[in-house]
Amino acid sequence: MRRYVLKRVLTAVFTLLAILLVLFILMQLMPGSPFNDEKLNADQRALLYAKYGLDQPVPVQFLRYVGNMLRGDFGVSYKISKNTPISQLIASRLPISIRIGLFAVTIGALIGLVLGLVAALFHDTFIDTIATIISVIGVSVPSYVFALALSFEFGFKLSWFPMLFNSQHELASSVLPSVSLSMFTMASIARFTRSEMMEVLGSEYMLLAESKGISGGALIFRHALRNALIPIITVLAPLIVDLMTGSLVVEKIFAIPGVGSLLVNAIQSNDYNVVISLSFIYSAMYIAIMLVVDILYGIIDPRIRLAKEGD
Repeated sequence: MRRYVLKRVLTAVFTLLAILLVLFILMQLMPGSPFNDEKLNADQRALLYAKYGLDQPVPVQFLRYVGNMLRGDFGVSYKISKNTPISQLIASRLPISIRIGLFAVTIGALIGLVLGLVAALFHDTFIDTIATIISVIGVSVPSYVFALALSFEFGFKLSWFPMLFNSQHELASSVLPSVSLSMFTMASIARFTRSEMMEVLGSEYMLLAESKGISGGALIFRHALRNALIPIITVLAPLIVDLMTGSLVVEKIFAIPGVGSLLVNAIQSNDYNVVISLSFIYSAMYIAIMLVVDILYGIIDPRIRLAKEGD
């Protein structure tokens, strides 16, 4: 197991460095400049470029940036909030997006797992039909439609939750956006759980388990569900990162000061440092989640770990 985990960690590190290189090159190739202000003359632009090291050769800029990243220094914002450390900008927004995203993932995964499990156990019945309809609606209807409906019903009409994000009541303000974001996750997990559970329940493996006298909850949860978890986890992993990094439209509806709006503002302003920093954080989160998924693969199904170790 140790060799398997070490191999996965090294792969994750090299992947992250490669992504950082690609992001840096792409940003260098993008048109425009962070100093497009018409009020600046050529000498003033030259001073700013020298101040931020943008007059150096590209390899030097990249190595300098990697070194700063390893020290946790993302640099400063050029345009959004001049000379403000990017770590401060992100620190005030990222926890909000992560909290709402984790709430959404938890709600969606739990409800979706139960819904898919029930649909599989009662397939071709009225319960299965209802579960399928809910899943189709969850996948088809955009999250911002749910956000508007929830905001109107539970925020405006019933006044159970704040319609707009309130830092004084962060938990209550997170309920409606979390539920609206969780719908797609719930529907996706329900569909995959139903499909995988039906396949597992009809397998020879389950017939063998039943012939040994295993039944009830032990048969469903210890044998059937465990074998169905791998594809479910594979689907859930990228959804976790998407939700944790925020949904721009939902953030706009509920006026959430998350990282989604920060990224859009940075792109529109050609604030290169902020764009690269956020992209790097997104990539790091995605790779970290996939690393956890790889480790879970080895725990849930030892055959995968043994096969990987043999490569």
